[in-house]
Amino acid sequence: MSKFLVALSQWCRIGLWLSLCAMASGSQAATLEAGSAQAMRELHRKLGDQLAQSPLKRPVVLDSTETDGGLQGDVYAVVDHSLEDVRRALERSSQWCEMLILHINNRRCRAEHGATGEKLTLSVVPRYDKPIEQAFELAFVHRVASATRDYLLVDLSAESGPMGTSHYRVLLEAMPLGNRQTFLHFAYAYDHNMVARLATMAYLATFGSHKMGFTVVGKTSDGGPEYIRGLRGLVERNAMRYFLTLEAYLDGFSVPPPERADKRLNSWFQAVEKYPTQLHEVDLETYLAVKREDRQRDAGTAR
Repeated sequence: MSKFLVALSQWCRIGLWLSLCAMASGSQAATLEAGSAQAMRELHRKLGDQLAQSPLKRPVVLDSTETDGGLQGDVYAVVDHSLEDVRRALERSSQWCEMLILHINNRRCRAEHGATGEKLTLSVVPRYDKPIEQAFELAFVHRVASATRDYLLVDLSAESGPMGTSHYRVLLEAMPLGNRQTFLHFAYAYDHNMVARLATMAYLATFGSHKMGFTVVGKTSDGGPEYIRGLRGLVERNAMRYFLTLEAYLDGFSVPPPERADKRLNSWFQAVEKYPTQLHEVDLETYLAVKREDRQRDAGTAR
């Protein structure tokens, strides 16, 4: 494998929200269509049985699709937070930064208000144990497209990324379920060129051959569930990790402000460890040490 393919395959290990391995600047990005409160109500009705009987042992449904030009991932979930709480948690780019940094590979996030709106710049390393100097910076434009009493739509987009990748798009939409619950839909899509796809597949066939997603595609020889692998498995792992960052961030509001950062870190790690087959990477001590290092470094930079 050439140095270029090795570099690409390393980035495929990041687990970044958008699965950075794969999008090409020359390809046409997949389109995500925003919905509405009525469409969300209908979607919740259609998914009612799947949410209630989810094998994830909680009301969460994962969906992944491999298109002609790339991949698309969707997470549907019911969370025990009101729509107003979700809106207040995600209306500013600085809050998204606080949420995204929970992921172990996300080592820094800076928010700013520019001429075209709010932006956030995320620094991501290919492995958690790599120094911040090896991070790639990905710049997102953050936009609250709709925020009414019965519907929320937040849009994130980035034009460029590592290794010539481009055209990132994320949608998060939500509707209330009574006064204390919210139905969420998180979606993302991207395209990839042949070189990036081959690099991704090479990683999944070698270093990532043991990794799997959540969709059950059959049974193993001993009668256990056989989970999807490959590109869709990669998408599902990333989607679940980032849904859990959102939930951990929301859970942080249950404690006083000085305690929220630690509460969120512990909540995210504990949630990830409920799915060790798919999501386990490090132990709690290592995870907290990495995040402590990031916090101390950025505090020193701010002085």
